[in-house]
Amino acid sequence: MVDSLHFRESSFREKLVEHMFIAELLKHSWNIARNSNAPLIEISRAEVDRCGYDLIAEYGGVIRHIQLKGSVKNAKVARQKVHAALEGKPSACVVWVVLNDEDWSLGPFYFFGGVPGDPIPELGDKVAKHEKGDASGEKKERPMMRTVNKGNFRKLLSVEHLWEALFGSS
Repeated sequence: MVDSLHFRESSFREKLVEHMFIAELLKHSWNIARNSNAPLIEISRAEVDRCGYDLIAEYGGVIRHIQLKGSVKNAKVARQKVHAALEGKPSACVVWVVLNDEDWSLGPFYFFGGVPGDPIPELGDKVAKHEKGDASGEKKERPMMRTVNKGNFRKLLSVEHLWEALFGSS
């Protein structure tokens, strides 16, 4: 059953979506450079998940610390847990990638961040809790994580629109 595979192999799927997302940014950057003298994007990956971001993307003088989130198309996800350390990074943002698991396409994308060069909007003070309870069933708070509702994200239908949100017009 596909749904149980998504649950059982969520780490595999997460890495797959991350690689697909990076590939989409690289392809878009290539297409821009092919038609102009524009530079190519630079992508770095975080070795340790300590400060909330998964990727650093640099293009045209804009440096984005990106926390990636993912969900499968038609999932009933209403919020995401966002690392509070992103508030200390210039131009940090969260990109929520929707995976269509029928044809393995990406999109739409949900974007939570400021315009290029501006910090991430305030995350609010709703401290996130662990998904699973401890031995007594209590779901403990995660002090460095905030809950951000889907309504605070901007829906972007294509990689081109996401690129504009990340780096401005190309």
